[in-house]
Formats: sequence, structure tokens, C-alpha cells
Amino acid sequence: MKKSNLEENKLVENVGRKKNMKKIFIVSLIMLIIVIYCIYSVVTLIKKPTNTFVIENGTLYNEENTVGYVIRQESVIQGNNYKNGMVQIKAEGERVAKGEAVYRYYSNNEENLIKKIQELDIKIQDALESRTDLFSNDIKLLENQIEEKLYEIGQTKNIKKIAEYKKDINSKITKKAKIAGELSPSGSYVRKLIEERSSYENSLNSGAEYINAGESGIVSYRVDGLENVLTPDSFSTLNKKMLEDLKLKTGEIIATSEESAKIVNNFECYVATSMTSQEAKNAKIGDSVKLRLSNSMEVSAKVEYVIDENNERLIIFKVLEGVELLASYRKISFDVIWWSYTGLKVPNDCLIVEKGPVGTPTENKDVNYIVRKRAGYTDKIIVKVLKQNSSYSIIRNYETSELKSELGYDNTQIRQTKSMMLYDEILLNPNK
Repeated sequence: MKKSNLEENKLVENVGRKKNMKKIFIVSLIMLIIVIYCIYSVVTLIKKPTNTFVIENGTLYNEENTVGYVIRQESVIQGNNYKNGMVQIKAEGERVAKGEAVYRYYSNNEENLIKKIQELDIKIQDALESRTDLFSNDIKLLENQIEEKLYEIGQTKNIKKIAEYKKDINSKITKKAKIAGELSPSGSYVRKLIEERSSYENSLNSGAEYINAGESGIVSYRVDGLENVLTPDSFSTLNKKMLEDLKLKTGEIIATSEESAKIVNNFECYVATSMTSQEAKNAKIGDSVKLRLSNSMEVSAKVEYVIDENNERLIIFKVLEGVELLASYRKISFDVIWWSYTGLKVPNDCLIVEKGPVGTPTENKDVNYIVRKRAGYTDKIIVKVLKQNSSYSIIRNYETSELKSELGYDNTQIRQTKSMMLYDEILLNPNK
């Protein structure tokens, strides 16, 4: 009996083991099939990328790159003592009003006078620290302001701000000295120092030649000698050869002058360029375009002047924005954006071009279609192409009135017409 039970138990165990082995085999086989399928899918995707495209909003550009010459309304200002060197009063790119001082030339013996004034400032400061009876509220206020500016100088690396702070400090030191001089008794040591300082300061100021702006605009010290050559009054004399003969380097920053400056019209400037494209040949005076500068900024412009030269066209664009950005350059590389259009953007490879339905006004005309893929089904949908370049198109659905007037559809055909939507999936190269 016992032997019979043992044999039965072994038989049951063997059957169970075989069932488990069978289950493991089936599961392993399924996993192997899944792995093989995944590998096959990845390899297929690599060899043959997806053949669909999702419709999304986008912007289409018709643009071309070119090189142009910057033309400005600018006037050079220069004095008599230009060999002495100059001190900038207004910074590069700063706006200035007519009659305002832009810079000055160093006066004769200026270096020696400045050194003496600095030495006297130290003596005056030491003398004032020992005379607490002269510390009026005004002097204390100026002391605090000077300390604040000294702290701000230590906190910044901006050269322009440091120059402004130093100028402000010198002005406050002068005010402090004058107040102290007025409070000091006649014949005192402090007063003598301050009077001596004032004498040097008067010599310094009287010997300096200040150069003022003849008109309002922005200041530039980048003078290249072409200010009277490339002007808005010289459009009729310009041509491609004349511009190339200037031997200018594209993107080169004009060197800063140590002898003169110029006042630039900050409201507008011009860019002259030679072009051969069909868009350039079709351009008309007054056409609006966009120019994309080297920093990717897009500025508004319009066609101001056109000169036809053999198979090329010299076009002069009037720029109404970003004039300050171009003040440092004479020859630049930029993109002319002839037009841009925003809407549903699709690759041209998604479009099928066929003749319209027989018996309609478009039976001998090209009509555009896309093939939409949705829930495993495909639909051929007629679309209107609004703008197109070599790679992409901006499209939309035809309106009912357009289906009637432009395509000659009857009411039955209109009811049967399907529409596309944003994020629809469409086929690439549907004819292949």
C-alpha cells in the first residue's frame, strides 16, 4: 500500500514538473517573440523613418543672406587741438542734444596740473580731518556720498559706471573744498590750499578745448573717413564696383578715433546691397521687409532706392530700428526676409498636386491635396496653399464660398468634402 502511494506521488510530481516546464517554455517563447519584435521595430525605424507628419502651427520665411554697406546721416566734429588727445564726456552710443559738450581735448600741461590738484586734494583732506569745527552738515553729507561712491566702485566692473562714479566723486570733492574754503578764516592754511587748488583748476579748464554737438543724435567715436562718402545724399552715385573698391571687411568694427567724434542720426540709417534673386528683381520702392542682423535681431525696413546693374540689382533698405546696433559697423552680413507667414505648416512632400474634378473650373488646373491618416483609415483632403518655399508650405482648408467660386463644387461635393485639423497625422510622400 505504502509503495503504491509513493509511486502515485512521484507520478503527480512528474506531471506537475512537466506542466511547469511547459509553462516556463511558453512564457520564454512569448518573451523571445516580444524581444525579436522590438528589435525588428527599432531596426525598421532606423532604416525607414516614420512616413507620417503631424500638422502643427509654424512660420514660413522667404529669406536670403547677403552683404551690405551701412549708410548714415552723420556729421564729424573736430576741434583745433586734436593733436593733444581727448577726454570723452559722452560715452559711445550715448544720446546728446544740440550744443551739448561731447568731448574735450587735453590742455597744455594738463598732466602736471592734474597731478598738482590730486596732491592738493590729499593735503586738503588731511587738513579738514584736523579741523572738526569746519564740519558743517553739508560737508558731512558730501563725505557720506563720497564714501558711498567709493563703495560702489569696488562693487562693479562696468567701466562706464566706474568713470561716472569717479567723475561724481571729483565733483563732490570740489564742492567740499569750496564749502570748507568759505568756512575757513582768511589767511588760514586750509583756505590757502583751496585757493591754490582753484587756481590750478581754472588753468585746467581755461586751457581745455570743449567740442559741442552741432545737432542732436547719438555719439560715436568710430570715425572711418567715409562719413561724407556714404551718405543718404549719395544714392544716385552708388554702384557695386564703387562699394567693393572701398575694400572694407565684413563685420569689422570701426576703430575708435583719438582726434574726433561724430553725431549720428539715431532714427534711421540705410543698408546698400547687390542681389540677383527673383525677389530682389521684383522688389519695388516702398516694399516692407525684415532684416535679420548678425545677433539674430530682426528689424523693420523698407526698400528706399533701387539701381539696376546688368543682371544684378543694387537695393538700398531704409532701417527704422536698431540704428544704434549698426553704428559700429560699415559693412555687415545680414538676412533679407522678403516675407513671413504663420499658419498650419507642412512639408511639401505631404502635398499631392492633381488636376481638379472633371466638369469643374479646375479640371485643367493644379489642385493640392493631403492624405490624412486617422484610426487606420486614410482620407484625401483638398487644401489651399497660402505660402510656399522650397521645403514647406502654409496651408488651410477651403471655405465653402471658395469651394463654389474657385473650384466649382456643387452642394453635394461640398457636403462630401472633409477638413483637416491641427495635430492631424498626414502621410509623407503619399504617392509612393
